[in-house]
Amino acid sequence: MYLPRPRTDMSRLYLRFYLTVLASLLAFALILLVLWHLDGGGPVSHRVSTLMALPLVAVIVSITAYPITRRLTRRLERLQSAVELLGAGNLASRVTVEGNDEVARLAISFNRAAGRIEELIGAHKTLLANASHELRTPLTRIRLSVDLIANVAEQECKRGLEQDIAELDHLIDEILLASRLDAIVEADIDEEVDLLGLAAEECARYDDVQVEGVPIVVRGDARLLRRLLRNLLDNAMRYGAPPVAVNISENDAVAEIVVHDHGRIIPPHLSGRLFEPFYRRPDTVHHSGAGLGLALVSQIAKRHRGTAHYREAPDSGNCFCVTLPTSPHQ
Repeated sequence: MYLPRPRTDMSRLYLRFYLTVLASLLAFALILLVLWHLDGGGPVSHRVSTLMALPLVAVIVSITAYPITRRLTRRLERLQSAVELLGAGNLASRVTVEGNDEVARLAISFNRAAGRIEELIGAHKTLLANASHELRTPLTRIRLSVDLIANVAEQECKRGLEQDIAELDHLIDEILLASRLDAIVEADIDEEVDLLGLAAEECARYDDVQVEGVPIVVRGDARLLRRLLRNLLDNAMRYGAPPVAVNISENDAVAEIVVHDHGRIIPPHLSGRLFEPFYRRPDTVHHSGAGLGLALVSQIAKRHRGTAHYREAPDSGNCFCVTLPTSPHQ
C-alpha cells in the first residue's frame, strides 16, 4: 500500500511562515474590499480617503503578524547559538524546549544529539585515563622481569614474561573493541546465530560448566556474540564459584542468556556498577583483569538492541543475564 511521504519538519516550518504571510495578505485584502464597498456610493473624495488609509491598515496588519513570526525566528536564533557553542567545544550546550511544534522537536533532537556526543567523548576520556593506568601494571612487571633476568632461572623468567605479555595483549584487544563499539551505531545484524550452539562451543572450553536450553536463532554478529558469551563465562569462572551453568531461553520473542555461578552474592550497592568500564569489586582487586569484560558484554548487547543486567539467583549465587530480541526490528 502506498503511503504519502511525511512532510519534513523544515517543510512544515516553511509552510507555517507561508501561511502566516498568506493570512496577512488575505486579511488585508478583506479589509480593503469591505472599506471599498462601504465607500462605493460616496464621492470621489471618500474613495481617495480610503486609499490614503490603506498604508495605515498595512502597518496594523504587519504589527499583528510580527509577534508570530518573531517568536519563531527568536527560537531559531537560540538554536543556532547553541549549535555554534557546541561546534566551538562547549559540549554542555543545550536549548530550552518551548512549545510543541516543529522548532520544539528540532530542539529536542539537538539536545539528544548533543547529549550523546558529550557522553561518547566523556567515555573516551575515561577510557584513555583508565587504560593508561591499567597498561602500566603489566609493563612494570615486564620491566622488572628483564631487570631480574640474570638472577632467576631462565625458564621461570620466560613464563612470567609470556604471562605478562598475554595479559597486556588481552587488555589492548579489549580496549580496542570497546572503542570500536563506541564508534558504531549498531552491529551488523544480518547473520543468523544459534545461541545454544554458540554457548555449547564456549562452554566446551571449561571442565565444570553445564549448558541447557532450547535452540534459539537470533540475527546478529556471531563474532561479537561469541565474545559476549566468553566474557560472561570468564567472569563467572574467575570471580564466581562452581558449578557454573548457562541457560538459553525465549519469552515473548526475546531470547535470554543467563550465566549462573555459585559465588558470593553481590550486594545491591555494588551490583549497579558491574557493567561500568574498568570497575572491579573491592573483593576482586587482587585478581587479574582490568574490569572491561562485563562492560563489553553490555556494549555488545546494546549494539544488538538488547540489555545486560545482574540479578541474585533464586537459590544461591549470581545470575548475569543478557536479553536479545529474536526479531531484528524489535
